[in-house]
Amino acid sequence: MKRVYNFSAGPATLPEEVLKEAADEMLDFQGTGMSVMEMSHRSKAFDKIIKDAEQDLRDLMGIPDNYKVLFLQGGAHLQFAMVPMNFMKNGVADYIVTGNWAKRAWKEASKFGKANCVASSEDRNFSYIPDCSDLPIDDDADYVYICQNNTIYGTQFHTLPNTKGKTLVADVSSCFLSEPVEVEKYGMLYGGVQKNIGPAGVVIAIIREDLITEDVYPNTPTMLQYKTHADKESLYNTPPAYGIYICGKVFKWLKKMGGLSAIKERNEKKASLLYDFLDGSSLFKGTAEKDSRSYMNVDFVTGDKELDAEFVKEAEAAGLAGLKGHRSVGGMRASIYNAMSVEGVEALVKFMKEFEKRHSK
Repeated sequence: MKRVYNFSAGPATLPEEVLKEAADEMLDFQGTGMSVMEMSHRSKAFDKIIKDAEQDLRDLMGIPDNYKVLFLQGGAHLQFAMVPMNFMKNGVADYIVTGNWAKRAWKEASKFGKANCVASSEDRNFSYIPDCSDLPIDDDADYVYICQNNTIYGTQFHTLPNTKGKTLVADVSSCFLSEPVEVEKYGMLYGGVQKNIGPAGVVIAIIREDLITEDVYPNTPTMLQYKTHADKESLYNTPPAYGIYICGKVFKWLKKMGGLSAIKERNEKKASLLYDFLDGSSLFKGTAEKDSRSYMNVDFVTGDKELDAEFVKEAEAAGLAGLKGHRSVGGMRASIYNAMSVEGVEALVKFMKEFEKRHSK
């Protein structure tokens, strides 16, 4: 069996150990005689799967008891609407727009109330994180919203914004579980798991209990109310059971790896290998400003679109998959999530050096 180094932005690489465990249990999960894909979400076997997954996530993140953990569906995009529908009590919210997904969330929120863009980096194609130390926060704002890591543009908040006492809501899809986090600093954080935790189809939302109320936007559908899912412990309807099962295995893998402090150290090592090469390269150039660089998504270009395309094609042939950049930035993007090994990044840097040598003028 030949496995490539998968640098895709999502769905993305998963720990090989987890995939092998899932394969071993595909036909018979722990003596039940059936796959997790076949079993009732009301069964004792699945009840243990989802409860163990929640507890392992709580252990990894140090989630306080007054926060609910919800396993939801609909992708992060559905949260763009669910957040304002559930939290816009005063009909006002402030958004920091640092990329496509934050911009979409901001536009979606404007359908439910007054959504202010209090900071943006669109003036330089979202290549940096703006100064958020003294934002013009609206006195009536119910929350301040960020996308913490911008997958497309390769930028990341390394310091949380000063919300001036307002509730912070964060989309953490592409940096979920990549480093320790102080959950208490957020009212809510959520993410689609397909980038750093599991297969597409699951969204994990961690929400402070006092924010989960029946006071929601008028006529909000039952399925779009957080209280619906919190009251039923994510089992109001059939959840994405197999995806939750894989997430649970990834949580256990992260614990085995030493937890979030250990995984942060590994992620920083991978990012440094790549950024150090880019900073000294005569051919390749990183697109994100240095103090805003993401540890998860590294964007780079040669400055020649045809050469970029050649690089992606040759890299694919060399077993380095998923390196084509998003159309908004062009060039290349290496997503080096938790499951990407140091060896994978070393292989990429080696290939880049060889490519540079062949194409240097």
